[in-house]
Amino acid sequence: MITLNRVTRIFESRDGDRITALEDVSLSIRDNEFVTLVGPSGCGKSTLLRIVAGLILPTAGTASIGGAAITEPRSETGIVFQAPTLLPWASVLDNVLFPLRMMHKMDSASTDKAAALLKLVGLQGFESKSPRELSGGMQQRVAICRALVHEPDILLMDEPFGALDALTREEMTMELLRIWGERPKTVLFVTHSITEAVVLADRVVVMSPRPGRIAEIIEVKSPRPRSFDNEASPEFHEATHRIRQLIFGQRHVGPGRAAA
Repeated sequence: MITLNRVTRIFESRDGDRITALEDVSLSIRDNEFVTLVGPSGCGKSTLLRIVAGLILPTAGTASIGGAAITEPRSETGIVFQAPTLLPWASVLDNVLFPLRMMHKMDSASTDKAAALLKLVGLQGFESKSPRELSGGMQQRVAICRALVHEPDILLMDEPFGALDALTREEMTMELLRIWGERPKTVLFVTHSITEAVVLADRVVVMSPRPGRIAEIIEVKSPRPRSFDNEASPEFHEATHRIRQLIFGQRHVGPGRAAA
């Protein structure tokens, strides 16, 4: 379980100004739960994810995994960023294997494990290709494989599909749901897309404008398996409507669907 207890994070600018990115954030994420973070730009979504990743420490409060404080990057976590950040000189297979080499966990089964992940995401036959030979969506598939190759319990994703075109983004969202269905993990996923947040999540954490606080946590009642076709369902509409109310305010949101 991931636990954040009254987490605050303050940054100091070059001019000496103190900027509060997160303030008094408490959140628990259950094992194998899919949680999305959504909110306006600058509300601290990525800061919260980086704290869970152990890349930065909270200024106040505590963050833990399984009761152990997060003070540095942990082997239990895998991270996917918006840019794939693949090694341009390395093959697709070597990019996937890179975390195992860095962790000194390479063994006789490593190559087969990486190849199985590439097959899972539809990239069988691309093992020897270089990143520049792949489309943006294919590069993100490689990045996902790289994050999963050391078999982490937790997958952290910081707007991983934000740079993709709309069709590829939808395709990758469904691909992620399929992978999560076959290999369940705890997922914390940052996005600016309300629809994407609801399609993916068990719960959606809606953040307030800076300083980032939790405005509300929305439980998504739409049954699984899901797709973007669920947008017409009452449960889906209820969740997206409430999130828009919280982010934009009632003036910018149309009337909700009347109860039957």
